[in-house]
Amino acid sequence: MENMKLEQILQEANLFRQLNSLIVAHLKAHNFTQAASEVASATMTPLNVDMPSNRLLELVSKGLAVEKDEILRGFPSASPFNSSTLPSYGGIPASRVASVDFSSVQAVKGLSKSFPKHETRHVSEHKSVARCARFSLDGQFLATGSADASIKLFEISKVKQMMLPDTRDGPIRPVTWTFYDHLQPINDLDFHPHNMILISGSKDHTIKLFDFSKAVAKKALKVLQDTHNVRSVSFHPSGAYIIAGTDHSIPHLYDVNTFQCYISASFQEIGASGAINQVRYSSSGGMYVTASKDGVIRLWDGVTSDCVRTITGAHGTAEATSANFTKDQRYVLSCGKDSSVKLWEVATGRLVKQYIGATHMQQRCQAVFNNTEEFVLCIDEQSNEIVIWDSLTSEKVARWPTNHVGAPRWLEHSPTEAAFVTCGTDRSIRYWKDI
Repeated sequence: MENMKLEQILQEANLFRQLNSLIVAHLKAHNFTQAASEVASATMTPLNVDMPSNRLLELVSKGLAVEKDEILRGFPSASPFNSSTLPSYGGIPASRVASVDFSSVQAVKGLSKSFPKHETRHVSEHKSVARCARFSLDGQFLATGSADASIKLFEISKVKQMMLPDTRDGPIRPVTWTFYDHLQPINDLDFHPHNMILISGSKDHTIKLFDFSKAVAKKALKVLQDTHNVRSVSFHPSGAYIIAGTDHSIPHLYDVNTFQCYISASFQEIGASGAINQVRYSSSGGMYVTASKDGVIRLWDGVTSDCVRTITGAHGTAEATSANFTKDQRYVLSCGKDSSVKLWEVATGRLVKQYIGATHMQQRCQAVFNNTEEFVLCIDEQSNEIVIWDSLTSEKVARWPTNHVGAPRWLEHSPTEAAFVTCGTDRSIRYWKDI
């Protein structure tokens, strides 16, 4: 009995040490240096604690999401897509800390890094315009969506094998699955963070969930019927929720367990007027961001769905076409039809950097980081080139021909390695990897 009590005391002490370390790391990451020092001193916690800076936020966010889920349901319920019902895939890194700290380093012109040379290969094509692409979080799979309403799913290992100069086993077919279940063009795609589920948003007002653990499956496992054209979709990092950007000006939140739809209770106070071009969750799910046709970037609380920050005129009077969080969730990278790419500080809404030199006024262009966040990539639709900037210095470091006939519609970088994909109006899908 005494041994059990002693073990409980030791466990609680260890829990308090971890909690104190998380608090110190969180305060330091948000520049509350004095507060971090006082907490460290009072709790006898090392000030230079080896702990991811966003770990506390990530854990609190996930805990609140679970609590909200239980309150809405009245009791905890297992997801139909949990690990007991579908195979999981890959190994997703637990810590997603950005490689570049935009707040602590003074960028100096002329000190830009060189973007490594890449080789490219046409790997497949759709019957009509290739409109969107998405990598799985572990980088093992790639999905593309088309105006012909089809979805192609690739295994990256087969794509790489296809690109080898000497393939002794004959022609490699990198497309493992093709799904035909939508009635109108595909706008966006996303992968479940743990299970072999792919979701798609379409002009046919539906979100469809595909099980790609079965090679013969071509129809959706589940269909979510929305009231609007579904322009963008994003899985919560827990896999329990899907956020959708539609022609409606307010994001639609779907519970994956019940398939019920929710919208922000304060939507009338927000004053949004434009359709949502893109929506993306942060790495912890504590926030999500929307880029809208009204030119506004909005930041939303991932638990309450309240709009917590509005960046009006983020791209002047032009549409904001894409928005993505940095890995540490402190910044948002946006792109717009004013031919600019911008980096915003989440805490203040302050413009931190601009990446100028690529024209995009017609297409719904994407601006993305590479996997280490050292570079920003975007398409120049006039010159049909890929433009690459050093993310810290904002200097252009490369301009490459896309090898597409006409400007690509989408550019997406792998989250795990130096590789990206482009797809566009010529129907083709090209894979790029470093040499």
